[in-house]
Amino acid sequence: MSESYEREREANIARNRALLEKLDLADAVNQLGVPPKPKPTPRARAKPIQPAKKVKRERDIVEAPRRQSARLKKEVVDPNETLAQKKKREEEQKKTHREEEQKRLEAEEKARLAKRPRHQELDLSTLVDELEGSELVSLRSSFQAVTNVPLPKRIADADAFVFDEDQKNEAGVADLRKKLQKLRVVSRAKVTQDRIYSAAYHPEPTKDLVFFGDKHGQLGIWDARASADEVADEDGNISADDKEGGKYWRLQCHWPATAKSSISSIKFDPVDAHSLFTTSYDCTIRRLSFVSGISQEIFSSGENLITSIDLPVGGHEMWISDGGGGLTHLDLREPKDKACWYGVSPQKIGSVSINPTSPHFLLTASNSRLLKVWDSRKLQTFVDPTGPQEFSLDTIEDFIESKNGKGTVRAEFAHGKSASSAYWDPRGRGIVSTSYDDTIRLWELDAAKYSSSSNFPSFTPFCRIKHNCQTGKWLTILRAVWSPNPDVFPHFTIGNLTHSLDIFSGKGDLIARLSDNQITATQAVTCSHPSVVERCATGNGSGRCVLWAPPDV
Repeated sequence: MSESYEREREANIARNRALLEKLDLADAVNQLGVPPKPKPTPRARAKPIQPAKKVKRERDIVEAPRRQSARLKKEVVDPNETLAQKKKREEEQKKTHREEEQKRLEAEEKARLAKRPRHQELDLSTLVDELEGSELVSLRSSFQAVTNVPLPKRIADADAFVFDEDQKNEAGVADLRKKLQKLRVVSRAKVTQDRIYSAAYHPEPTKDLVFFGDKHGQLGIWDARASADEVADEDGNISADDKEGGKYWRLQCHWPATAKSSISSIKFDPVDAHSLFTTSYDCTIRRLSFVSGISQEIFSSGENLITSIDLPVGGHEMWISDGGGGLTHLDLREPKDKACWYGVSPQKIGSVSINPTSPHFLLTASNSRLLKVWDSRKLQTFVDPTGPQEFSLDTIEDFIESKNGKGTVRAEFAHGKSASSAYWDPRGRGIVSTSYDDTIRLWELDAAKYSSSSNFPSFTPFCRIKHNCQTGKWLTILRAVWSPNPDVFPHFTIGNLTHSLDIFSGKGDLIARLSDNQITATQAVTCSHPSVVERCATGNGSGRCVLWAPPDV
């Protein structure tokens, strides 16, 4: 039976093959009776770094008590109760109802206050309530390691790296390119839980301590080259390429932990770098002391979102830009209610930058497409200490048009679209700006003209670099940020939508375009070490951060 069945099956195959050959279906003939080919193996993608497994401590969540139906709370009444018993029962019910209502109102108020910004002083144990005791000790030791020696902010001379000969400029660029093209990814970690908004590199030359601010008010502190604890994957294996590098700590400096508390700017104290200023969309500025471990609110703007701050080398004052088109001058030696607000733009000011060598010059970039250089001495001439501390846009514009206000705006340039940022270089004579018109612009000013009271004779960029800045809704705005190192040829870093880190010289030359197969997201936020040339740090939209350094570091 089986032999006859097999002969019949082979005969059917032969007939089918002959029929297919008549129909010129050669491919089908070749595949007849041949098992299907296996599917190609999908292309391997870069595996994301594996966050360290940390055991979170239980957090006290304040919840208001839920209302309960009166029907469910209804008691069984004794049908034989007397009038006195009924009266007593009703009085007890009213008393119980009043007590429950009082408790409910108190719990609701407590829950409401828990969601509001915190204005009180906060210690490290409050800021890092998810860390174990040993991690808190390691954070305090890291703070202590960078507070042993004062590290004041350094600036370059106004005439530094100013060459009349092109050969010297080319030599400076070539030397910079030789150093920075060697940079590679040497450490990666998920430093914050949400999108990176801002970053700052601590000036300690022996460490790579980088601070990142995220979308939900969290400050990530990353010691990028510290010895990290090894974390095994699901199979128990440890891969050097996949594990996190260094150690990091997360501090909830601004509250509540929502998008209303995004950390928009981070600055170190320029006097000694022993404390850190953070600005937030919760309209507050806080100072975190590395010595005491206390976070203190130093300013609150009411309802204006704070976009950026800057401090001169002296460190006793601060200029603040906000979403309402205003600049605020804050003297850190006086009470915060003495701060003066100036309306200088009809739309949001994205950044404010203080000239490091001539600190009375302020640089602003706004959504009104204008980049302006202000003389702060002129703005402060009409401040009446006994009068109001706020000056509207109309008041400022009238003053600028008046005889006494001449020279308040020393220079102005209109971009094609909103100007997202503009910064002075460490010499105080170079400017770089970014705009939504997809162009990076560079200026080189003559510092000898700063002493005059008139407008700068010429204020047009000498270089324009095409750069895609269409970050959209889910990426942090790209900003070109100068390296604060005053010892090298001026250069700046900016993220690229092709997932690379771009480094340009102050003359507009592309120094390096750093990329890596492990990097699969846009490095939107960048910063550089103030003392070590071959150090850059970047952060992306998921809180993952990268340290770029020579591979043999």
